[in-house]
Amino acid sequence: MEETTGLRERKKAATRLALHEAALRLATEHGLDRVTVEAVADAANVSRRTFSNYFSSKEEAVFHGDAVRLRRLLELVRRQPADAPPWAALSGAAERLAVEAYGNAPPSWLVHRRQLRGHPGLVAHQVAAYTAIERELADDIAHRLTGLDRVLRSRVLAATFLASLRVAIQHWIDHPDGPLLDVLRTALAEATSARPGVPTPQTAG
Repeated sequence: MEETTGLRERKKAATRLALHEAALRLATEHGLDRVTVEAVADAANVSRRTFSNYFSSKEEAVFHGDAVRLRRLLELVRRQPADAPPWAALSGAAERLAVEAYGNAPPSWLVHRRQLRGHPGLVAHQVAAYTAIERELADDIAHRLTGLDRVLRSRVLAATFLASLRVAIQHWIDHPDGPLLDVLRTALAEATSARPGVPTPQTAG
C-alpha cells in the first residue's frame, strides 16, 4: 500500500513539474499574457481538467518553482539546531538553500527570470507566497525567543529576513557575476548592521 501511495505521489509531482516547466517555457517564449491554460496543458500532454487539478491559473504554474523553494526554506529552518539563535537559524537555512536551489542555475534560467520579473500576475503570487511563509517562519522563530514581546519580535525578524532574501536574489539575477551565496551573505550582514542602542537579531533573544 505504501509503495502504491509513493508511486502515486511521484506521478503527481512529475505532472506538476511538467506543467510548471511548460508554463515557464511558453511564458518566456511568447510572453505570459499570450499564454493560455489550454496551451500549457497541451505542452505538458495533459488535459485542461488535469491542469486545474494542480494549479488555479497559469501564473501559479509559472511561480511553482519559487513556491517549492520557499517551502524548502521553511523545512531547512526547522532542521536547524534547536539551540541556534533565531537569525543564525534563518541565515544557515538561507545559505543552504542558495547552494541547493541556485548553485548550478544555468544562464538560461537567469534570462527567463529577467524576462518575467515584474509581471503583475506573478508579483501577486510572490507577495502571497512570501506572506504565507513569513507567518510560518515567525511561528517557528517565536519558539527560539523569550520575553513577552517574542511574538512581535519574531514577526519583525521573519519580515526582515525574507525581505533581505528576496532583494539578494533579485540583485543576483540582475548581476550574476558571482555565486548567490556571496550576495546573500552581504545582504544578511547589512540587514543586521548594528545601530546605536539597538541589538542585532543575532544577539536579541
